Amino acid sequence: MKMKILVTGTAGFIGFHVVRELVRQGYDVAGLDNINAYYDVQLKYARLAETGIPQGKIKEGEWVQSDKYPTYRFIRLDLTDAKGLLTLFREEQFTHVLHFAAQAGVRYSLENPLSYINSNIVGFTHLLEVCRSYPVRHFLYASSSSVYGDDTPTPYKESAQTDHPVSLYAATKKANELLAYSYSKLYGIAATGIRFFTVYGPWGRPDMAPWLFMSAITAGMPIKVFNNGEMQRDFTYIDDIVEGVLKIMPAPPQAGIPSVVYNMGCASPVQLMDFIRIIEKTTGKKAVKEMVDMQPGDVVSTYADTSLLEQKFGYKPHTSVETGIRNFYDWFKEYRHG
Repeated sequence: MKMKILVTGTAGFIGFHVVRELVRQGYDVAGLDNINAYYDVQLKYARLAETGIPQGKIKEGEWVQSDKYPTYRFIRLDLTDAKGLLTLFREEQFTHVLHFAAQAGVRYSLENPLSYINSNIVGFTHLLEVCRSYPVRHFLYASSSSVYGDDTPTPYKESAQTDHPVSLYAATKKANELLAYSYSKLYGIAATGIRFFTVYGPWGRPDMAPWLFMSAITAGMPIKVFNNGEMQRDFTYIDDIVEGVLKIMPAPPQAGIPSVVYNMGCASPVQLMDFIRIIEKTTGKKAVKEMVDMQPGDVVSTYADTSLLEQKFGYKPHTSVETGIRNFYDWFKEYRHG
């Protein structure tokens, strides 16, 4: 049976890259996004344009055929629109759902908690409901390394307790995993969650450290270095993420197994000060550092144990931070000049 894939969040960072690789491989892909204004919508429209979806043709609830990829279409729709979502699934009969749409950002969840409840919990539940009514072969969704909180031994293993989230964002991602498990157990939905670890690269998010640091350092502006630099992150390059997603997509959990989760990271955490030095070396400019205290909702370290994913799918990320930052910088210069 032919695969028909719905990818949510295709104006977003990961969803955009996944779509490009899927259509490159010839898959029949439908993209969905509500194009919210959490960060610069022009970046989101630029990503859509890069996949052949011009801004001028986008209208709420209407399909736009890509003028670049014959097997790709896009629709602007909010996952909180239960009726619109039900109609979409009834008409399209998708075989796979790759769910990357979410209200992102740890710190913003302190300012606007209801947007996280609406998007990450209400919208997620609507999606599970339509998958229940119109079954798919595999429901694959984005979770987050943030579910591990700040008291989990490193490296993080999927079997670790995740009952102490330190941000509302993390709590909603934990709720996603619980909801997916329940729907899988009750209704047989084959569900896989991926706990992503600090994804970066070309077309990345402007609210994340790589973009914030790159933008400030190249402009000679100060950067905020939280916890006096005593932090580390498992930076994971976007191409390695896409490769992992496409390995998992055709392999749903076996019948009778409730939903599963995997860590997807580089498994090689980088000290924040080392990360800043790599950007300095790449850009040829020194950072003006402003040392500040730890932010509420943040954690000191993230570090993925990816052995489960490696055993199951042969997944092994291969992009070094030096290479990834160089690629990001090359794109960043071009995007800023454009």
